[in-house]
Amino acid sequence: MGLREKALSYAQWSRENFTITCDPARIDRAAVHAFLAGSYWAANIPREVVDRSIEGALCFALLDGARQVGFARVITDRATFAYLGDVYVLEQLRGRGLGKWLIDCVMKHPALQGLRRWMLVTRDAHGLYAPVGFTPLKAPDGHMERHDPDVYAGSTNRP
Repeated sequence: MGLREKALSYAQWSRENFTITCDPARIDRAAVHAFLAGSYWAANIPREVVDRSIEGALCFALLDGARQVGFARVITDRATFAYLGDVYVLEQLRGRGLGKWLIDCVMKHPALQGLRRWMLVTRDAHGLYAPVGFTPLKAPDGHMERHDPDVYAGSTNRP
């Protein structure tokens, strides 16, 4: 990664005592793993899988001082496509606009401008994503998936 790309990747925003940073050195991987392992979408995810997912993506750590209190991960080619996932703010800090701010920062990141398509999957946060332009699939019949919800439980039903 060149200097320009590194500078773009390490974007940072501040508000009150909170910081959102893309600096991989500031991501508390143990905190991310602890949250994701208990989430409905990544229950029981192994730590090594979380580590690999962070290494292969553009990540956003929401910090309260030095403590990580939120996270978002963007899987992207930085040219045409991005998938937004693993977005969270700790429950005790919800209702303060931090999730909206986190998503706004993701959408404003310089390396993520001009993309043709963004995707995400959510069970319950449609209201968080709609204000920044996310809508239900216009042509769901054109989308396919290969989904193994039990992958972290050691499922043997994979082809």
